[in-house]
Amino acid sequence: MTQTAAVPATVRAAARAVDAVKVHGTGEASVRALDGVSVDFESGRFTAIMGPSGSGKSTLLHCIAGLDRLTSGEAYIGDVELGRLKDKPLTLLRREQVGFIFQSYNLVPTLSAADNITLPLRIAGRSVDRAAYDDVVGITGLGARLEHRPSELSGGQQQRVAAARALMSRPAIVFADEPTGNLDSKAGAELLGFLRDAVDRSQQTIVMVTHDPLAAARADRVVFLADGKVVQDHRGPTADSILEVMRHLGE
Repeated sequence: MTQTAAVPATVRAAARAVDAVKVHGTGEASVRALDGVSVDFESGRFTAIMGPSGSGKSTLLHCIAGLDRLTSGEAYIGDVELGRLKDKPLTLLRREQVGFIFQSYNLVPTLSAADNITLPLRIAGRSVDRAAYDDVVGITGLGARLEHRPSELSGGQQQRVAAARALMSRPAIVFADEPTGNLDSKAGAELLGFLRDAVDRSQQTIVMVTHDPLAAARADRVVFLADGKVVQDHRGPTADSILEVMRHLGE
């Protein structure tokens, strides 16, 4: 077992953590959610993060994505160390370099699917690249549903809108936190196929937290956490090989 999961020297890291520590609370009630984690996430690859409940996987994702700050250590997007940024430049970096897909969709209910997809670009004052828009819509298969509001879409369709929104601006990296958690097996498989296609066709970088071995098996690599530490870096995963690791971790 190892606490360091490094990318090959020839592959650029899109994001990384160095000796990352995150402590929640103070005194005897404190919880060490991350305990000296060092991990790199390769550019143009699909990485899953797994581990038992309370292992620190969502905490790691939130800290590397700039949604939370480390207690100590460093978190990077590209070459930018997030801990050195004040709130405004950190917000700008997230807007320009990072995409997010969450379990709860986070769509604006009064906007159409099309407007939800392009909303981050409009907030940033950027024009919509029509070719990129058509490509994302084509991959997601949402062409017939673009004028529908979220309440008129199924859960799977809403999550595909959320994924399209995250990818629309061609971010340096997309973070997905249990993106299939609210979906049935068919809708979840469709979403994972979309994410896999985004990596294979567009060299998108995706880091996904999941508890589902079938979802993680769509990734190029699985980083396993336990007790706030990286305990295994598993490449070329299959559902069976993931289940075997999880059994050893007591998942």
